[in-house]
Parts: sequence; C-alpha cells; structure tokens
Amino acid sequence: MADKDTTRALWQIHLCVLLWGFTAILGKLISLPALPLVWWRMLIVVAALALLPRVWRGLRAMPPRTRWAYAGIGALVALHWLTFYGAIKLSNASVAATCIAFATPMTALVEPLLTRQRFQSRDLALGLLSLPGIWLVVGGVPAGMHAGILAGVASAFLVALFGSLNKRMVDAGDPLTVTALELGAGTLTLSLLAPLMPMLVPAFAGPLLVLPAGMDAFWLVVLALACTLFPFALCLVALRHLSAFTAQLSVNLEPVYAIVLAAVLFGEQQELSGRFYLGVAIILGVVFAQGLLAGRRGNEHAEHAELLGVSESKQVAEHD
Repeated sequence: MADKDTTRALWQIHLCVLLWGFTAILGKLISLPALPLVWWRMLIVVAALALLPRVWRGLRAMPPRTRWAYAGIGALVALHWLTFYGAIKLSNASVAATCIAFATPMTALVEPLLTRQRFQSRDLALGLLSLPGIWLVVGGVPAGMHAGILAGVASAFLVALFGSLNKRMVDAGDPLTVTALELGAGTLTLSLLAPLMPMLVPAFAGPLLVLPAGMDAFWLVVLALACTLFPFALCLVALRHLSAFTAQLSVNLEPVYAIVLAAVLFGEQQELSGRFYLGVAIILGVVFAQGLLAGRRGNEHAEHAELLGVSESKQVAEHD
C-alpha cells in the first residue's frame, strides 16, 4: 500500500511541476503587460481562497506579528512574479524559465546569511560551476533579449530570498491561510506600485482595473486556478508520501518542462542558438548535483539523529 501511495504521489508531484511549467507558456499567451497579468493572477487566487472558512479560521488564529511577516514575504512573491513575467515579455518563455533555475545556487548563498549558518563549500563550488552556463546562456540569445535575462535573474534572486524566509516560518500557519495572506499582501503591493511603474519600469506597466477580455480572461483563470491553486493543493497531498528531497528534485524539472513546451508550442528553439541550450544543460546539471548533495547531507543527518534517538519529524523540522 505504501508503494502504491508513493507511486501515486510521484505522479501527482510531476503533474504539479508540469502545470507550473505551463505558467511560463501562459505568460506568453496572455497579451497583458506583466503588472496587470500578475495582479489579476493573484487577485483571482485570493478571491477563491477567501471562500474557504478554513482560511479565515487560520487567519484569526495567527498572531499579528506572524501576519506581518507573511505579508512582507508576500510582497517579495509579488515582485518575483512581476519580474518573471516581465522576463517573458522582454525575451521569451525559455529564457525566463532558464533564469529561474539560477534560484537553486542563489539559495545556497542567501539562506546561510538569513539563517546565520555556515556556508557549505560544496554549494559555493557548484555556484561557481554554474557561471560558464550563465555566460553561454547570455551569449546564446539575441541582444534584444538581454533585458529579459536581467529581469529573470532578479526573479530568481527573489525566489531564493522569499523561499529562505518561508522556510524559516514553515510551521507558523496553515498552508492555505499563508497562501491567501501572502498573495493578498502581494496584490496590495502591486496596487501601490502601479502608479509608479511607468516611471520605474515602463515595460512592466499597465492598467489594473481594466477587465481582461476574450482569451486573456480565459487564460488568466486557467493560470490562477489550474496552474496556481490546484497544483498547490495537490502538492500538499503528494508531500504526505514523499521526502522533501524527492519533491525538490522533481520541482527542479520545471524549467525543463517549460523549455520543451515553449519549443513545441512556440518554436522558440529557432530564436535561440546551440550555446543557449548548452548553457541550460550546465545550469540544470549544477541544480541537480546540488539537489543530490543536499539529499545526501539530509540522509546523513537523519541517520545521525536516529542513532541519538531523535524522532524523524523533529529532525526534519530542525533541518528545515
């Protein structure tokens, strides 16, 4: 029974990753600028979550200080999505998805600073190994897409930042409540930024209160519900039967799915050179190597804790 549960969970997590890979594709299909696209995506998800009594119960039970902490993280999530979809608009889906792969080596640098832990020399070495891949990616795209790479790298840095902060607060609230709170705060953040955006980053700017029409409205609902809310809930179910290490290795496939989908649906391989794809291979190799090393360290930590008589759940909580 356990094997069947694990197999089902693996299929579930890969479905989640595939749906997340489609977010880059939908960003290409939706004609809205980055700012209104992200604003509507977040607003639709928050509106759906607001219908759940569980979310309101969790919000009432949460201390005010914790709410403010999650709200701050939500502002970073909003900026991450803004720069991610901005990268798609300034370049293409393949470039934006590749830049998100930078988040893994960046997290290895950012997380020790936030948690006051020692840097892992292996993580630093792998981060340096990704530099040739970055150089090849930059050299493998047309010059007109370089602004998209900058936006994508900024998006990856924000992933590393809010991911590390979320990890510190992993047990501070109900997951659906946290999602509603973070995305609600993110929606408010973008609302406040909207008047300034034409001066700050004109390429991202666009009206918020104009209702999307036609296929834009349809794809926005798909993006918010089928590629954001549904995979989040399904991922929570799958994680009951998977280790965090297995789940993270699966999530690392998201850029691969996005790049393959972009090639099949949009023919983006015609816009990019072989140098780009060689750089992608190097970066993804670093990402998976980092995941394997992290998993090995986690297993060693678990074995040591077991010898000391520490429960697995407590060990995982301390490790996280």
